[in-house]
Amino acid sequence: MTAPPPSLRAALAAKQPRKASLTTDLPRLAQQPAIYIVTSQRNGTLYVGVTSNLPKRIYEHRTATRPGFAARYRCRILVYFELQADMRTAIAREKQLKGGSRARKLALIESKNPTWRDLYPEIL
Repeated sequence: MTAPPPSLRAALAAKQPRKASLTTDLPRLAQQPAIYIVTSQRNGTLYVGVTSNLPKRIYEHRTATRPGFAARYRCRILVYFELQADMRTAIAREKQLKGGSRARKLALIESKNPTWRDLYPEIL
């Protein structure tokens, strides 16, 4: 069986959305807007942020490269993230999360990451 021509492959790919793989999509993660939540420990201090380079930004949190809230309160564990289509959408989602209650943020984390494991290794 031969492979379909490139134009047909593109059409098929457009019809069937591909699930993101954290292990094979690292270059995409380094260029795609994302919102994220880092914490100091389970049920500890939470920091909600937005970035266009998730692996780099989480590394900066882990090494406390930039001074600020997250460094001061040792928020270094990535417990939640969402990839967004563009930066405008990402910023809007960040504002929505920051404006929400702590209980809503905890529920969001618990729904996707009930054990609060560090997701940083998965985005590398």
